[in-house]
Amino acid sequence: MACFNWLADVALSLCSPREVRQVRTTADPPMAPEDALKLLKEGNRRFVDGRPFGSRTKHAARRQLVDEGQAPHTAIIGCADSRAPLEMIFDAMPGDIFALRNAGNTCTHAEGSMVGSLEFCTGKLGSRLILVLGHTKCGAIYGATKTFMDASNASQRKAGSALEGLLQGIGSVAEQAAQEVGPGASSDDVAAHAVQVNVFHTINFLLKYSHSIRESVRSGQVQIEGGIYQLETGSVEFLGASPRQGELLSSSLPVPPSMIAPDDARGVHGVRTAADERMPSDVALKMLKDGNERFAAGAQTASSTSGDMLKALAKYNQAPHSAILGCADSRVPVDTVFDAMPGELFVLRNAGNTCTHAEGSMLGSLEFCTGKLGSRLILVLGHTQCGAIAGATTTYQSYQSDEPRAPGCALEGLLQGLAAVAKEASSDLGPGVPQDKLVSHAVKVNVFSSINFLLKFSEPLRDLVRKGELDIQGGIYHLETGRVEFLGRSPRQDELLSSKLSVPPSMAMNTVRTSEDGTLEPNLAMQMLKEGNERFAVGAPLIGKVNRSMREALALKGQAPHTAIVGCADSRVPLETVFDALPGDLFVLRNAGNTCTHAEGSILGSLEFCTGALNTQLIFVLGHTNCGALKGATSAFLSSKESKKQASQALDVLLNELGSVVSEAKTQCRKQATLDEIAARAVKLNVFNTMHFLLRYSEPIRQKVRAGKLEIEGGIYDLKSGRVEFLGKSPHESKLVRIGSNVAPSLKQKIGGP
Repeated sequence: MACFNWLADVALSLCSPREVRQVRTTADPPMAPEDALKLLKEGNRRFVDGRPFGSRTKHAARRQLVDEGQAPHTAIIGCADSRAPLEMIFDAMPGDIFALRNAGNTCTHAEGSMVGSLEFCTGKLGSRLILVLGHTKCGAIYGATKTFMDASNASQRKAGSALEGLLQGIGSVAEQAAQEVGPGASSDDVAAHAVQVNVFHTINFLLKYSHSIRESVRSGQVQIEGGIYQLETGSVEFLGASPRQGELLSSSLPVPPSMIAPDDARGVHGVRTAADERMPSDVALKMLKDGNERFAAGAQTASSTSGDMLKALAKYNQAPHSAILGCADSRVPVDTVFDAMPGELFVLRNAGNTCTHAEGSMLGSLEFCTGKLGSRLILVLGHTQCGAIAGATTTYQSYQSDEPRAPGCALEGLLQGLAAVAKEASSDLGPGVPQDKLVSHAVKVNVFSSINFLLKFSEPLRDLVRKGELDIQGGIYHLETGRVEFLGRSPRQDELLSSKLSVPPSMAMNTVRTSEDGTLEPNLAMQMLKEGNERFAVGAPLIGKVNRSMREALALKGQAPHTAIVGCADSRVPLETVFDALPGDLFVLRNAGNTCTHAEGSILGSLEFCTGALNTQLIFVLGHTNCGALKGATSAFLSSKESKKQASQALDVLLNELGSVVSEAKTQCRKQATLDEIAARAVKLNVFNTMHFLLRYSEPIRQKVRAGKLEIEGGIYDLKSGRVEFLGKSPHESKLVRIGSNVAPSLKQKIGGP
């Protein structure tokens, strides 16, 4: 028998001398990836053809590997279920291949071992090619596919064995494969495709979680490719590099999730406490991103809380690195989304991740977290398919066809409060946008709306942001993938950091403005008018009853109205109600037609007092639809064209004096315009007419306008909708502040002005 083997070896060496190869050792130079891949392909072809020679080794070759050390040209992650040794599949010589195998050729549960082994092989041994090799009819992948599909039809249960844990861990591969092959595919079809998905999944894991491998790939030193071994034929289908390689090379994760040392990432007690240093916002944001990536990949590392951890939190107090304002409808706990341990996050949640109706609670909590607990990052987190935003969008759309009504319950009030977000989203996208797309955009608008609210109404938060000690950012959690889309800061941050408001509207409503509050700038006063009118229009006012302390404050300290309003006595609703304002907020003047025509001395003098003694910096002239005074003036004007009528009462004089406004309105309307059409046009012209009168006949008012210490704007209150159309300043303002007279016509004789 020994003689027969000797004769066979001799015959082999005589018949195929060129196929006899030496083993690779450290004495050989590193092999280029393309050359290593060529050797694998040639070896697999010999294996398929049944003419291998790699298994033929001599004692001297084996001794050479011991003395000089191995220098494998390729590292291969293969499956333990592949039936044939990897060296045999590629007809490799001993020492050619650095072989790693487990069930499923995966890193899911052996990540540290696999990644560390490959870093050793590519670093210490100099291998320049990594091949991830799956195979057809893979028992692990077929089992994972069945586990996934069974879990889709029933509630998922905790793994009862290591094997079940392995199959559940590969579930994301089966899920992706099921999505790619489409509905109606059989379990076998899904599993067959999952084999390929799993190959790239493992490659992607290596690129994502190994700094040294990424660097080697970037420099061209190492190449990572995939392949599938066909059990039926023995041939290997080479798949090439991962389609996501370019993207994953930007990863910053240094090691696999399971290898992160708890004490390094979680604090000196395994959880973050006040004993730990305050975490900079950029580091906190990175922890959120890394944690969410682990959650999305199904590789969470947050462990169970031990008794020692709980004692540490109780003894040393918490020190959350981030405060998160999330939505109660997000399905998954915020801590889970970011794979966080207890004490790492300060979580606030409500429907719609909003400050609309919980503003005091939310702001106060965040001021406590960033001030007392030292958190340096606030993340406002919305999510896809948000029920609150979808409801608010429907509520907003109903306004377009129905009259706004007072909320019948707290939920309706919440949705009405969020309607402004839906309105902005609708304005951004334009008409005809599908409902799901509108809701999706509104989710993003709402995130920034909440960020803007925090910046606008909290001086402690603004101060920390200005100093660089706090960062406020936004994000959207995608229910479908588990990943968070990080949106960054609000585009309006720089603008809002100049806000002077210190408390949110609902908390300011508990305190009337007095002379101790100082002057409110015109733009802020206008914003308060707009926000108050919106609350009034949707039936969600914040103003409650006026208590004794408010009345006493106004009496003892004096008023400090932020706006003076010239309105019409015929507007049906008190102007304080129209703007949801507290007593003392507004300095209100009213007469029929919101005009200065016959009350010029009274109106002008009152406004000079308000803007001078009370230091109010905004005058607002407010007309309204269906104005009886303007309709009467229009009727009188049209009648006068037919017959001259002598005024017999003060009302006749008032209506006749408004005739100049009506005359201009008629000129601007079409030739056959009706009385109502002319009157409606006259309402707007009359607002500007009153504004012009103030500018033309009051030098104190002109001086303040020229100095930028006073603004005069106009608006029209819609009786039907309750909303005010804000018209802005007069287009003739710059001219009028230069050429105006000193006194009104009716006051010339009394004052002696020119």
